[in-house]
Order: sequence, then C-alpha cells, then structure tokens
Amino acid sequence: MPQPSSFFRPLLIFTALLLGAGLALRGLPLAAESARSIPPPALDEPADPQATSEGVAILAGGCFWGVQGVFQHVDGVTAAVSGYAGGTAKTAHYEMVGTNKTGHAEAVRVTFDPRRISYGRILQIYFSVAHDPTELNRQGPDVGTQYRSAIFPTSPEQAHIAEAYVAQLNQSHVFDAPVVTKIEPGREFFPAEDYHQDFLTRNPRHPYIVVNDLPKIENLKRLFPDLYSASPVLVTEATPRS
Repeated sequence: MPQPSSFFRPLLIFTALLLGAGLALRGLPLAAESARSIPPPALDEPADPQATSEGVAILAGGCFWGVQGVFQHVDGVTAAVSGYAGGTAKTAHYEMVGTNKTGHAEAVRVTFDPRRISYGRILQIYFSVAHDPTELNRQGPDVGTQYRSAIFPTSPEQAHIAEAYVAQLNQSHVFDAPVVTKIEPGREFFPAEDYHQDFLTRNPRHPYIVVNDLPKIENLKRLFPDLYSASPVLVTEATPRS
C-alpha cells in the first residue's frame, strides 16, 4: 500500500488508480472484485457453544488495510489487528518490512468467538473475499514477499485444517490458477503502528481504499450475508461488538 513518505504516497496512489482504470477498460475485474463463492472446508472445528476462550487466526493476504477491514465486519469476530508475522521483533516495523528483506508479511490477527464462528469459516472468508490466494508474492498493485498469501496457524489443529483446505480448493479447481498460500506455523505476530489500525474505516475516501479495499466489503456483504455486520469492531474501541 502507499508508503508513509511524501515521495512514495502520490506515486503508489496513482499506480493503484491507473491499474484499476486499465483493468476496467479491458473489461477485467479489479483484484478486490474477483471474489468468488467457494465451498466451506470439508475439515473444520465446528462452532462450539461450550467454548470458554476465544480463538485466534493470523492471516496475510496483501496490504493489511483491506484484510483488517474485511474481518472487522464479520459477525463473531471480536478484534482484528494489523501487524507483521514471519520475521523477528527487531524488524517488525513498517519501513523495514517494506524493504522485502525481513521475512515478515503484512498480517492481521483475527480474534473470534468460537461459539459463533469456526476457524474454517474464517478461512473461507479469507480465501473468498479478503484476497486472491492465487497471486504469488503480490496483491493487486503491491509486490513483494511482504504481500504474500500466508496463514500462520496458532495450533497444530489450525495447521491441519488450513493445509487440508488448500488441498481441497486446489483439487476442486474453484480458482482459475493454483492456490499459492503458504502455511507458516510457529511464527509470532507483532502489532503494526497505530496509524495503520482501522485505516479503512478512518479513510474510506482514500484512493487506495476506494480502488482496492471497499469492493471487498461489498463482496463480504454479498457472499456472506449471514456473517456480515454493518458495524465494524475497531481497534480504537475498547469494547468489542456484542
């Protein structure tokens, strides 16, 4: 996404707008508009009405602004925080991650109520709406391993479910190209800087958000009406959505 410096910001905003205009003129869908209906995972941990603790999913799929924005509108999600995963604490800083040399991916830590939504349903939204899992080390105008499609399981069970779902999606050929999502267990998550949190909600008219991310929210509403919540759960609000 646009860098914080005064030089990169106008350049990348212009690139995003130019890309969107070019795809539209050629009759091709924008990256954020390429969402499609996919089957739920055959292997999953069903929602548990007796659960006493929250679940955590850590997901990377391009710029974390849009991924965070999507999951903030998912019913059953109690928090979604932008951050970094795949590298060390020392390099978990935006400008360092942008060098493409830290091992980090821009990621989102999704905390959810397992009584209301399962890990598998979180993954279904991730693959269907939040990003394009067939793009290798890029999403839309953003290029580099920091924008890779990756799942960072927080338990062996999550790793098993994620691996099985990737295999299921590839075997069923629901996408036009293979799913390239990496499963990377044992990685720590580090929250991003404050100015990245709730970026989509705070900047709905930002050109990058308009072109790349707002269509994801519409796709969530269209494809998952039973899970869509019009009121986002925000990092800046201490009280989670009930």
